[in-house]
Amino acid sequence: MSSAPATIATSSIDFSGSLAMPCCTNNNSHKDSMEDLVALKISLLGDYHIGKTSFLTKYVGKEKGEERFTTTGLNHMDKTLCVSGARISYNMWEVEGDISHIPVACKDSVAMLFMFDLTSRCTLNSVISWYQQARKWNQTAIPVLIGTKFDDFAQLPLDVQWAIALQARAYAKALNATLFFSSAAYNINVNKIFNFITAKIFNLPWTLERNLTIGEPIIDY
Repeated sequence: MSSAPATIATSSIDFSGSLAMPCCTNNNSHKDSMEDLVALKISLLGDYHIGKTSFLTKYVGKEKGEERFTTTGLNHMDKTLCVSGARISYNMWEVEGDISHIPVACKDSVAMLFMFDLTSRCTLNSVISWYQQARKWNQTAIPVLIGTKFDDFAQLPLDVQWAIALQARAYAKALNATLFFSSAAYNINVNKIFNFITAKIFNLPWTLERNLTIGEPIIDY
């Protein structure tokens, strides 16, 4: 099984929608498909109870989410995709909230998702510490800053939304990270985040549109 990104032809990809589709494998070709699989590790980091597991479950699908591998302080879910004929397995490691699990979660990751609850400012304040700890173990992974529970955040007064959005954008700039506001409950920007990661890893010509409108799910880079 390969652990390094592969070169992917882009001529047949429809960039107006999703970059990748779930793969279905014929049992007769299971051995060959495993040999052709490109396994990539993604880390999810952030405080307890901010929606990381719900975010992952929304992305991998309910049934796959229920089959996740869990150990003390860590959740692990996989999703296999096809991108223009290449088979990619995202191995996603979620740190539940204990920084002692950062080394195993972050080592060899190609992307690190730093997550916070948009309705709990203290979880945003923690992002810098999570980033500093993670970078001790991985200096090359793509950083992404994700605010969860946008559906609840959108109910807050506009001045509160404005203040949190400004702080999140400042943190994203400091971390050199792309910022997304998301909602697992309403599937807002969940797939788009992984499309962005896929495009960055494989240098695919996919356009991400910035959205800085308060009251809407922010995307900034």
